[in-house]
Amino acid sequence: MENMNLGTDIKPINYTINVRGQLIDLNHPLVMGIMNVTPDSFFADSRVQTEEAIRQRAHEIVAEGARIIDVGACSTRPGSEAVSAEEEMRRLAFALPIIREAEPEAIISIDTFHASIARRTVEEFGADIINDVEEGKDPNMFPTVAELGTPYILMSTAANLHDMLINFSREVQELRALGQKDIILDPGFGFGKGAVEGNYTLLSVMERLQVMELPLLIGISRKRMIHQLLGITAAESLNGTTVLNTIALLKGANILRVHDVRPAVEAVKIVEAMRLNAEK
Repeated sequence: MENMNLGTDIKPINYTINVRGQLIDLNHPLVMGIMNVTPDSFFADSRVQTEEAIRQRAHEIVAEGARIIDVGACSTRPGSEAVSAEEEMRRLAFALPIIREAEPEAIISIDTFHASIARRTVEEFGADIINDVEEGKDPNMFPTVAELGTPYILMSTAANLHDMLINFSREVQELRALGQKDIILDPGFGFGKGAVEGNYTLLSVMERLQVMELPLLIGISRKRMIHQLLGITAAESLNGTTVLNTIALLKGANILRVHDVRPAVEAVKIVEAMRLNAEK
């Protein structure tokens, strides 16, 4: 029994990002709460469109322990209808002042793949982070975020770890050459990996992404890899989400992007307590 290996706890990479001149330590994992200002996001309970609903959701995210609010105005669920950049910006222009007034200390992340929206939300509405779910597909995205100087989340749409590492290496080099300082990598669970199997293959080796020496954001919340595997609905997938978030933390996640903030914050506290009290 002495040599039994029950798995290695991979600590998150030691990294600090600069948000509006404030240094945020990602050595202690953070939780990012999702706010969808859309009528059609895949998890209905995350949709908010009225002024009061937006304000309440902002308060809820912060009260439950998240440091970051990730605001999306264009659904990326499978089969969703395309939304024009103009409509996406209109929704954000309505929501962002409400969020900032409700929770002025919250870090606001913008979930978009349009460079024009990244620019406007930062310059006009004071957004703090750009979360790009299309891996820099917009040719203006990399130069724009580098010029804006905000932290940038680069999400992979590659099917496997091998291709992901090749792409990330090239893209990070491009961003560094443009002067981008803070880069956060998202392996993109649910994007280009198939419905179930490819996502679990990636999860089993995601700690290898630490070779990039950049923080990792994990967005697994209520996705098909949970409810399709278990034969349940997205609404029934909280338990599965918490299990996967805990696995992700043990494999080095720095940020958890979630619909349900409190369970994720509890998972972080439990894993951190284990690390603090681990046998030396």
